[in-house]
Amino acid sequence: MAAVEPARLDIQRLEVRAMSELQCLARLKIHDGKLDEFKRLAAKCAELVRTKDTGTLQYELYFNSDNTECLVFERYRDSQALLDHHKNLGDTMAAILQTCSGSGEVCGTPSPELIEQLKGSPVQVYKPFQAS
Repeated sequence: MAAVEPARLDIQRLEVRAMSELQCLARLKIHDGKLDEFKRLAAKCAELVRTKDTGTLQYELYFNSDNTECLVFERYRDSQALLDHHKNLGDTMAAILQTCSGSGEVCGTPSPELIEQLKGSPVQVYKPFQAS
């Protein structure tokens, strides 16, 4: 068997990591009169991500100019990390969804278990482009 060049091996590792990583975008429209409660719960979510999630690579919130909408940019090591994130946020996620309506996108190749969990939710899955 021929030896694999170290540079090529690093590229292969990056490709495998990139294939398992998931990028997500949550689009949240905050209900009238619920901004303060939303922000309180969003801060609690961010704290849970910092203290409990081990596979979350990015979790950033952005508000529009009048604080009626929030975008959450998220990136996870793999599908299991996103499943763990959902479990870790638990009741806090349920509470925040009482203060807003939302939709989202998951970009990557999610596991069958994650696809099953997303069924019936306002989340669309986008798979990577495969050039032929």
